[in-house]
Amino acid sequence: MTTSLDTHTDDPGSGFIGLTRALAEAGRGEGLTLGDIRDRLDERGFGILILILSIPCLVPALYGVPQAIGIPILLLAGQLLIGMKEPWLPTRLLTRRCPQAWLDRMADFAEKRMGWFERLSRPRLQALSTGLGERFAALFMIIATITIVLPLVNTVPSVALAMLAVGLIQRDGLFVLLGAVVASLWAGALIAVALGLYYGATWATGLSGYFQ
Repeated sequence: MTTSLDTHTDDPGSGFIGLTRALAEAGRGEGLTLGDIRDRLDERGFGILILILSIPCLVPALYGVPQAIGIPILLLAGQLLIGMKEPWLPTRLLTRRCPQAWLDRMADFAEKRMGWFERLSRPRLQALSTGLGERFAALFMIIATITIVLPLVNTVPSVALAMLAVGLIQRDGLFVLLGAVVASLWAGALIAVALGLYYGATWATGLSGYFQ
């Protein structure tokens, strides 16, 4: 008696839009669990899973969804950072089913709104998207995700996440680099605003005390 192993293979020549459409078609009306999705992605699992999770966060001024999605993204990026080869998620998350309607909306969004990502991306500067480059990308994914979970400031870091993920999927180091720049600039801008508010409040408090 023989048992069949996972027979799903990931075509390296397929772009991420084709991957999202293939996942939607694989759902066959019942949807797929995150475990099913992971098993169908092979070596590009980290990039496509993070891209799938980041797509809903592209909606401007969103609250609630980024905070929930940020946890699995941090888990995945952390694993990539320490050099794991296959994504690991808790069983509770792996058994969570993505409804067919969600898979269809994801594929439609990728086809209609992210076509330019795929058209512009191609294998280049692969030192930034493979090996140690994957850990470089993971570090900036973590930075972007930390800023995503802040209320109502999710769109820009989600763009950075999407660019980093596409860079890993397409083996495009330029996209990884651009995503890292966007994540860094956005984090820097938020830090500058926070420091400005802190020192402004401190100055105003001191000024009010001086006139009392």
